[in-house]
Amino acid sequence: MGDTEVPKVPAASASPAAAATSAAPNPDQWLLLIYRVPSEPSRLRAAVWRRLKSLGAVYVQNSVAALPSGDAAERALRRLRREILEMEGTAVLMSCSALVGGQDVLALFQAARDSEYEEILDKCVDFHAGLEKEYTAEHFTYGELEENEVELVKLNNWYGKVLARDVFGASTRASAHEALEGCAQALEAYAARVYLEEGDGA
Repeated sequence: MGDTEVPKVPAASASPAAAATSAAPNPDQWLLLIYRVPSEPSRLRAAVWRRLKSLGAVYVQNSVAALPSGDAAERALRRLRREILEMEGTAVLMSCSALVGGQDVLALFQAARDSEYEEILDKCVDFHAGLEKEYTAEHFTYGELEENEVELVKLNNWYGKVLARDVFGASTRASAHEALEGCAQALEAYAARVYLEEGDGA
């Protein structure tokens, strides 16, 4: 088996934020989805909640979700509105400006992104702990290396999704990026040990 390329962390400076909203969103311009879905089956409400969460929307109150205004976000919410109507629910999509209290909505949005980055930071701690167990047990095999590579790819993909939603630059973005870089470096060191123990597989 030849050298395995360690997954690279997406650069924070190359944020794909445009995938979720316009390139330079205005923190006072928001899209509001106001909806109702049948209480039963409960999976319908859960499906809507999961979709909104995946878009990075935040709830300003029950069944009222907000996203920074942008073309991509509008298209996504229009699609979700149609799906809610197909569930025999109701939904109104509004574009609005915050006259007062806009900073409160922005704070909710930023807190949601920080929470997601903090989850990634926790998983990075777990990743390092997992590698430490491999060293302690002297598990230096290509199979173990591949398992850890898969975990790092998952973390990088997760970070990329959060980064795409992080259109205003949450405070913990840099910490998450640095933590993932640390995971990549730790995996490189582990890979070197595996190659030393197992040979190059030729």
